[in-house]
Amino acid sequence: MFRNKEKRQPKRFDVNRTMANPGRTYRTPTHSEHKVGEETGRWQKWKKKLLRFSWKRALLLVFIIILIPLSYIGYIAMWDYHNYSHAAKKMFGDGNLIGALGANELKNEDGRTNILMAGFSADDPGHSGAKLTDSIMIMSLDKDSKTGYMLSVPRDLYVNIPGYGYAKINEAYQYGQSSHFSEKGYARGGMGLLEEIISKNFGIKLNYYVLINYGAVRDTVKALHGITVTIKSSDPRGIYDPNFRPTEGGPLKLKNGKQKIDGKTALRLTRARGETYGSYGLALSDFDRTKNQRAVIKGIKDKINTRLLLDPHRNKPLLDAVANNIKTDLKLNNILPLYRVFNAIPDSQLRSVGLRDSKKSLVTGYTTPTGQSALIPNGGVTDYSEIHAMIKRLNQ
Repeated sequence: MFRNKEKRQPKRFDVNRTMANPGRTYRTPTHSEHKVGEETGRWQKWKKKLLRFSWKRALLLVFIIILIPLSYIGYIAMWDYHNYSHAAKKMFGDGNLIGALGANELKNEDGRTNILMAGFSADDPGHSGAKLTDSIMIMSLDKDSKTGYMLSVPRDLYVNIPGYGYAKINEAYQYGQSSHFSEKGYARGGMGLLEEIISKNFGIKLNYYVLINYGAVRDTVKALHGITVTIKSSDPRGIYDPNFRPTEGGPLKLKNGKQKIDGKTALRLTRARGETYGSYGLALSDFDRTKNQRAVIKGIKDKINTRLLLDPHRNKPLLDAVANNIKTDLKLNNILPLYRVFNAIPDSQLRSVGLRDSKKSLVTGYTTPTGQSALIPNGGVTDYSEIHAMIKRLNQ
């Protein structure tokens, strides 16, 4: 009548089984949960790859944004270096621009550096008197007061040329070259002889010289794509000089006032003296010419800037124009200090003066024993006292 009940067997404790956490319920993961776990694992792997990829992209970006421009700048710098080194080799016999960075202090007299500048027509062998220095100028720069002046020396000034006798000063260079002039304290050759004559007569200690072939004016202005000059003639029409060949650009004709001129015009302006019939606006002949030469120098100075000097696309023609047409005893490591001094002087503080620019002319006409027309100081052939006094005022 009663059903037989199975006797319950007591449970045995499995010592190898981990005890369940009494506060936690365990269950077997479903299929979908297994899938999510697999996808999460794959995402972690992709995340690591993506991270590595992002770093690669970042490095590539750095290369594009920074390294490539730097490489280009380096290439430009090397290009610049080549341009400057080539020009420096021609002018100074030394193309080591790294050495030039160790700038050398300029020679000076009481803080003032005096440079003798002379121009001749070596680029035009067919030109009469091509080796005569028809342009002579003293550039004096004071780095402390940031002032300076350009003093023009008349080419017709009658002077005693040692070893040669009395003649116009523009003949000194030619004679110094042919006689191989060599005296202690002066440069060798024609420029050294010209230095000695000016130093003794004008009472100026000259520190350096620059000999300029007139072709430098034409080529430099051409490289600058023209310059701006201001013509100030006593003739209301401006200036006119027909004494130029067609190959030189033909007659020179410029109106008064500010205007832009090209290389050929700049060269003719530095040469024009108005000695040909029909000329006007150049009544003072050589004095007007030196005044216009100073205007051209100022025009070149105004056009040159640091951006131009550091642009290899534009600086090569300018550097070639200078290197091919200029000789100097300045050293390569003098150039940077000289540029800084010259560039630091405001235009208003760089005066242009001549021996006839003052109210009273410091020179007078003179007829030489051979019948030539020349100029001498007011006090006589050897009396430079008035000129010394003017230079003393300029140096103050």
